Amino acid sequence: EHPRNAKASIGIVPQELVFDAFFTPFETLELQAGLFGVPKAKRRTMELLKAVRLDDKAHVYSRTLSGGMKRRLLVAKALVHNPPVLVLDEPTAGVDIELRQLLWDYVRELHSMGTTIVLTTHYLEEAESLCDRIAIINHGQVVANDETSKLLGTTGDKVLEVVVDRELAAVPPALVGCKAVELKGPRTLVITYDKRSNNAGAVLAMVGAAGLGVVEVSTREADLEDVFLELTSGKSAAA
Repeated sequence: EHPRNAKASIGIVPQELVFDAFFTPFETLELQAGLFGVPKAKRRTMELLKAVRLDDKAHVYSRTLSGGMKRRLLVAKALVHNPPVLVLDEPTAGVDIELRQLLWDYVRELHSMGTTIVLTTHYLEEAESLCDRIAIINHGQVVANDETSKLLGTTGDKVLEVVVDRELAAVPPALVGCKAVELKGPRTLVITYDKRSNNAGAVLAMVGAAGLGVVEVSTREADLEDVFLELTSGKSAAA
């Protein structure tokens, strides 16, 4: 009903690098703030550049910035009007680990101050660690939309990785009752079972019944990747 107000409430960080290469970061933010009608006295240009660690590059041509710096400039550009909603479209695609961590630290800070973050990403570990709520899209259809904790609880799978006392040529027949068993190296069994109907003790008992001694054990709960694959049945999809 009020498009102008709606647009003023949203900041967007697009996947593409969208700014004038011959403007400095300072000029880019000042122009963007002007377009949103932010009075000069209320502009936070240097504050934002400092937040994304570009204050030392404030007055150089934007075209001379590295790819990671340009990504950070886009984030600052989206925040000039202090929007309550920030949309991030794959902001870490193709960037290095250090920049990714820096960006997420800043996003967490924004979120703690009350900003709602809408994130599109193919990095499932990012979605799992950052998001309160996750939607999964498969071939244009929303196949899941729930709180992260509830979504992770939809699968009862648990993985037990067991190192045994001798080399194996094949999976022992005594373990066929588990959901999935595979060899990871000659002495390591990766066993997937449903924790709602089984437990680690019973699985290890089966390993012992197969005449194998247990040398080392580690467990892993189902993560978002497991949920994603289960919901999309291995088909090409985007999260």
